[in-house]
Amino acid sequence: MYRWIRYLLLLTVCVVISACASSVTPPARYMLPSEPLASTPSQPEGTLVLGTPQLAHYLDVDGIVMQLDDITLNAAREHQWAEGLDRQLERRMRTHLSQALPTLRVVRTESRQPNALSLRLNIDQFQGRFDGVAVASGQWQLLNGEGELLAMENFYAETALEQDGYPALVRALSESWDQAAELIANNIRQGNYFD
Repeated sequence: MYRWIRYLLLLTVCVVISACASSVTPPARYMLPSEPLASTPSQPEGTLVLGTPQLAHYLDVDGIVMQLDDITLNAAREHQWAEGLDRQLERRMRTHLSQALPTLRVVRTESRQPNALSLRLNIDQFQGRFDGVAVASGQWQLLNGEGELLAMENFYAETALEQDGYPALVRALSESWDQAAELIANNIRQGNYFD
């Protein structure tokens, strides 16, 4: 009889544990908002090759990063990127540069072309911050076809969150990235590198 009670108790524990395990909700996954692609010019003044952004190590994770105070960072477990952050940032930058520089053909690294200029991006920050802003910062470098450095600048952009929550954070991060893209586009335009 004692054996049956132990068996029944063990079976009950197994059922409870499996019920708890099956009720775990999957993490919410987010993408940066998408924009329509600009049309490629038929007679471009030049070609700009955009490399995949190099992320700071702490950003190269699935979870969306929050800066909790001046020194503490946390990658969320329940709120994750649906696709690699570097790919999303590259795609959004390419779209924005195509719109902001309509006389240029903006292509991915795989589309290597002679006499094209290359744009490299290093991302140091892309996170929400404890004071309610979304920050994007890093450095961009423009190189000629021989790999010689033509320009190198830092960028920094921040956007205040309109409300609490990860959806608002993702939208604010996207806005900060767009500001950085606009800054880079203005520098390229003013530099007359394609003349």
